[in-house]
Amino acid sequence: MAFNFFHRNKHIILYGLCLALLLFLLKWLELRFVIIDHAFQIYIGAIALLFTALGIWLALKLARPKIQTVVVEKEVIVPHNGHAFTVNEKELARLGISSRELEVLQLMAEGLSNQEIAARLFVSLSTVKTHTSRLFEKMDVKRRTQAVEMAKRLSIIP
Repeated sequence: MAFNFFHRNKHIILYGLCLALLLFLLKWLELRFVIIDHAFQIYIGAIALLFTALGIWLALKLARPKIQTVVVEKEVIVPHNGHAFTVNEKELARLGISSRELEVLQLMAEGLSNQEIAARLFVSLSTVKTHTSRLFEKMDVKRRTQAVEMAKRLSIIP
């Protein structure tokens, strides 16, 4: 049946294909003529599009926040009784922390730098660094924040 249809209408189909081919050729030649005749404007337009895309990309890169906010939830240790804070002497003895190291630890918990701790305790900066490194060894921590957190958890500092 399909063969019959093509056989009966072969002239119409052939003329239709020839017209479509001629129309395609005409449009292609017209496009080439437009491109050759208006090449400068087309290059300017292409460069404008390129720089517009580059500007949008750069704006998106620069508008992105550089710092990412991360929320860390931690357990806060609150004493159960409403009494004044008392130092856990057992933990102090177990860790072997001296009274001067305890003072340095308390000042670290206040957020003071080594220089500020040295000025407050009337000792040299190297002495504070020594006390700090010995505290880190005894408490088996690597950073000041870890030392303060562990001391609060063990009830060594308020």
